[in-house]
This record gives sequence, C-alpha cells and structure tokens, in this order.
Amino acid sequence: MRLSAGTFSRLGASWDGRGTNFALFSASAERVELCLFDSQGRRELERIELPERTEGVWHGYLNDVSPGQLYGYRVHGPYEPEHGHRFNANKLLLDPYAKRLAGRLVWSDAHFAYRTGSAREDLSFDRRDNARGMPKAVVVDETFNWGRREVRPAIPWEDTIIYEAHVKGLTQTRQDVPPNLRGTYSGLSSPAMVEHLKRLGVTTIELLPIHGLIDDRMLVERKLANYWGYNTLSFFAPEPRYAQDNPLDSFRTTVARLHDAGIEVMLDVVYNHTAEGNHLGPTLSFRGIDNASYYWLNRENPRYYDDFTGCGCSVNLTHPRVLQMVMDSLRYWVEVCHVDGFRFDLATTLARGPNGFDPNTAFLTAVRQDPVLASVKLVAEPWDLGLGGYQVGAFPSQWSEWNDRYRTAMRRYWSGEGSLIGEVSSRMTASSDLFHHDGRSPRASVNHITVHDGFTLADLFSYKEKHNEANGEGNRDGANENHSNNCGHEGPTDDPAIVALRRQLRKNQLACLLLAQGTPLILAGDEVGNSQSGNNNAYCQDNEIGWVSWDNLAKEGEDLIDFIGHLTALRRRFGQIRTHHWLDGRRADGSYGVLWLTPAAEEMKESDWRFPEGRFLSYVLGPVAQGQAPIFVVLNAVPEEIAFKLPKMNEYKSWQQVLNTADAKQTTTGFAAGADAKAPPRSVLAFAGST
Repeated sequence: MRLSAGTFSRLGASWDGRGTNFALFSASAERVELCLFDSQGRRELERIELPERTEGVWHGYLNDVSPGQLYGYRVHGPYEPEHGHRFNANKLLLDPYAKRLAGRLVWSDAHFAYRTGSAREDLSFDRRDNARGMPKAVVVDETFNWGRREVRPAIPWEDTIIYEAHVKGLTQTRQDVPPNLRGTYSGLSSPAMVEHLKRLGVTTIELLPIHGLIDDRMLVERKLANYWGYNTLSFFAPEPRYAQDNPLDSFRTTVARLHDAGIEVMLDVVYNHTAEGNHLGPTLSFRGIDNASYYWLNRENPRYYDDFTGCGCSVNLTHPRVLQMVMDSLRYWVEVCHVDGFRFDLATTLARGPNGFDPNTAFLTAVRQDPVLASVKLVAEPWDLGLGGYQVGAFPSQWSEWNDRYRTAMRRYWSGEGSLIGEVSSRMTASSDLFHHDGRSPRASVNHITVHDGFTLADLFSYKEKHNEANGEGNRDGANENHSNNCGHEGPTDDPAIVALRRQLRKNQLACLLLAQGTPLILAGDEVGNSQSGNNNAYCQDNEIGWVSWDNLAKEGEDLIDFIGHLTALRRRFGQIRTHHWLDGRRADGSYGVLWLTPAAEEMKESDWRFPEGRFLSYVLGPVAQGQAPIFVVLNAVPEEIAFKLPKMNEYKSWQQVLNTADAKQTTTGFAAGADAKAPPRSVLAFAGST
C-alpha cells in the first residue's frame, strides 16, 4: 500500500515523519499526475496519478517519500484558451505551495503551451516536454530549532523606523562582511550589518521580494535580470539565489539573529500578479493548473486577462481557493519563518471585487479577522494601474500605507517650489487629511522620500532627468516626473558649492523624514550617498548600478550614518513625534498639540498660510506626557537666511538647539524664550524647550 488517498485538507507536499501527502487544487482538471525526479532534477523517475479528488483538490499519500524529494505536476484538462482553459500535460508545473525550489528556469520555447511563432499564436498547442528546464519543488521538513533566545522584537508601531533593502544589494560590496556571506540571507545578519543597523537606529528591515522568482526571458537575453524580485512564481519558497545551501533554514537563521539584535524583519510580497505574464506568457504553474481560477480573465473574452498591474496578469483573490493560498502563504511566513510584517505590492489589486476596489472585499476581510496576522505589521502600496486604482487613505484601520503624497510634497518643497507650506504642514503631521478617519492613527502614513523604485537620495539632488539607458529600453522606462533638482549640474561634479548644496538638501530631507509624524521609511544606501548614476528604474540591474556602494564611507560629508543616528535618537526623545494620537491646536485650558508660528513667533492666521511663494514654516509640538519638553521645528527652504524669534511658551524659559542641518558639528546652543535667531539658507532646525 505505497499509495493511498491521503487528505485534501492541507495543500502542498506535507511530510509527517513517515510519508508525504500531496494535494493540489484544480477545479477544472480531468486528472493530475505527480512527477518524481532524481536529486539533480534532470531525470523524471516516475509519474503517479493522484487517486482522489475532494472539493476540487486532487490528493494522494506516498509512504516512501521523504524530505529532499524533488517533484512537479502534470495537469490534464481542456486546452481551450477562448474559454479560459490552458491545460497542457506536456508541461511540468511547479506546485503553488512549494516550500523549497531546486534548480533555475532555463528558458526555451518548450515552456510555452502553444507553438511560438504560430499564426494562431496561443490558440495553437505545443507538445514539447519542458521538464528539464523547469525548477522543481522539494519536499521539506519544516521543523527548525529557534532556540530559547529567539524572541520577536514586537516593536510598537509608533516606535517603528523602517529600512528598505535588497538582500543581495545591501551586502554585495560591503568589505566588512565575509566574502562568502555577501549578497546572501546570512550577510543580512552578519555582525557588521547588525552593528550598522543599530548605529542608524532603525528598528525594522523591509526586504524586497524574496519569494521564489524567475528572470524574464527578454532580460536574460539582454544579460540582465529581475533584480528587484517582483516576478514571483512561488509564494512559499525563499528564493534560492540568496542562500549558500538550504534557503529556508538560511533565511530562518537570519531572522533569528536579527531578532536577537532587536530588529524586526518585514517582507515585500507580490500577490497581485505572477511571472507567467499575459496570454502569450509561459505555462509554469498557475496557468497550467487552473488558469480560470487563479487569474482575472476578461469577462467578454476569457482568452485574455484583466491586467491591473501592468505585468500581463492579475491574481484573482475573489476565488476562495486562491484567497486561501495567499492567506496560507502569509500565515506560513509568520508561523514557520517568524517574519514580523508585510508590505503588499500594488495592494489595490488584492482588494478588488467585481466592481473595483472594495475596503470590505474578501481579502481585506480575511486579513481583518485572522488571529495570526493580527500580531504583525501590514503595509499597503495603495494603488495599481487599473481604473480607480489610486486608493491612498482608503484601506482599513489595521493597515498602514505608503504615502506618496508625503514624498511628492517634500521633494517639491526642498527642490525650491513655493506656496507649499500648507501641504507641508499636513505631511509633517501624518497627513490627517488622508488618514484621520475610521479609527486610524498617525502610524497609517508610511512616509518616504526614496524607495527602491525611483532615484536614490543622492541622485534626487544630482539629476534633473532619468538616465536609464543601461536598461536597454531606450530610456523610455521609469517615471518622467521625479521632482528632482540637480543643483545646477547634471550628474557628478567636483564643484564644492554644488557638492555642499546637495549634501545639505539630503540632510534636510532626512531631517524632515525623521521629525515627521507617521512611520518613517529609509532607503538602504541613502546614508552613504549611494548613487545609481541617475537610473530611476534599476529593476533589472543586478550589478554595481543596483547594489549599494559603500565606497562613500571614506568620503568626508558623504557618510550620514551618525547624522541619521542623531535624528533617530531625537525621534525617540520626543514622544510627540511618535504619538498615536492626532494633533489638535490650542485648547481651552491653554494647552496645545501643535501651534503653527510666523517668523515673529505669532500664531499663524489664514492670511499667513497664503503668503505668496511661502517657503518658511515653523511650529511647536506640545508635550504629550508629564515632564516631557516641547519641540520647536523650523523649516527654511529659502536660499537666504531668515530671521525668526524663539517662541514664549508658558513655563518654558529657554530653548536648546538640538538640530541644525547646516551645522556639521551639531553644536548645542541655548536661546532664551523670545530671543532672536537666524535660520541658515535651506536648513532644518529643532529646539527643545527647557524650564
């Protein structure tokens, strides 16, 4: 009795210590074959037809299959693209629940279910076997010794400072990381990187996608790669290219070590589309298992896909089994891998129903009630490319969101645009105009100036135009509107005035980011002036363009690590920056949450907000706890010095300067309340009240 029915209740390959249960969902398949391979994945040893089907799940139990076994599926059914069915049993398919991958995709025409070049395109049928060039799933033993020391940091949202990084790019050129660990999961938790993260004062590292991925054929042919990782094929398996041996155990060891250092790990996850692309894409997994269930098909012509993502296909989370897969994946990463949160790429697609975005759609409702996900951080990229896709501020209270309105306003402000002080005031105080509703708090706004997509902070003030020629797309890719400022010269320069101005503007952006209410996100490499040579879409650059360059550590003025450390310390010191309550103005008892002041330290009137080309803004955040000091913040985006007065605030007799972005030494200076002071050109100042 080697083969028995097994169970349909747990999808994927589940080893129980004696044998392995295999279960695969396909609503429209006619039969399913399990294919077992040798340890190299080159030779198919046997095909076993799964004996049972229950509620659309094909399943069987093999009592002689153990961890390390390589496998895939062949799924039989109708090949009728015009009706949404694309079954082709000549194609080996990857298990959507694969926990580990062996081998890489080797591109050939055999991966397409149709005859490439045929006049009938995808309506034709291809009989070639693609197994030799396919990655294989591996049966795994999920047990792992986390040890007694491993404790999840559980950083409160209000204390969270996120650091976005690429697994390989962060350490590939870092000389104090052992050479064999550079570019790997293990490199992330090397002593040098842990010390670096602690020195910055960040609490949470957010990794660009690490789910199993493939490199697009067109990129491989151009000797490029899907470097960022937004080309997912497996939602459960860690990408093998970042591991020396066992990717699952390597990743979990890294999580444990970062947790020991008090640092959280978040994953950027891509559930909105897969690597199979549009109707002319390859058949690698979902398309050949059950195309009509996994993807949004066009209602009028199901041969084609509804593409909300710009990647050719969109995953259909309105289907119960597809929703189950995504929820199972999220719980797996939390329960088995101990990750602390997720950032959801193009999250609007996940929340789409038949009539577009719906805050009560099946996915958001499932997340809301899930006890496992209740303990982790959830961040939405609140847009996609479909109709009505821009949904900033529309997600439920459990979620935080990337706030591109903060990014745009602050870029425009420090690039020299006027008449923005009203919007800047909102962005510096957690964007209540977007998020103050339905029980949401200031942490809902994830503030950022730069992320993986777009200019780095150094390039933001070095390039007026994008320079994406290395991508091989004629510089047509990437955003055209960057709100950047090259400070008078395009690209690198030795002009000391321009170099100093660029450094000053970078410091201003970082200061605002860490002084703003909401949740700050810092892009890895911005602390050392990392440049991508003006490339604002380095998604395919697995090379020196895309990797963080640490060479600037030795350059005077380029190393802003200690400056950021000073800012994160200020953020910890002043609880009113980290408050989870929305601000109000002057209260009946004379207390206040925030007071907006003119340069003369008088409370601003309506006419002051409409000051022509206004680029000076100052405000006081009142203390939120007994014994806490107020903080007075001054933003001067004018290229001239501005005179202002230190405010008189009840019992606070003096002000101590705690930040001056124009002062390299951060000299501490005391001022009497009501004293005159001057804000240097293009600077950010902060003062702590003292009794």
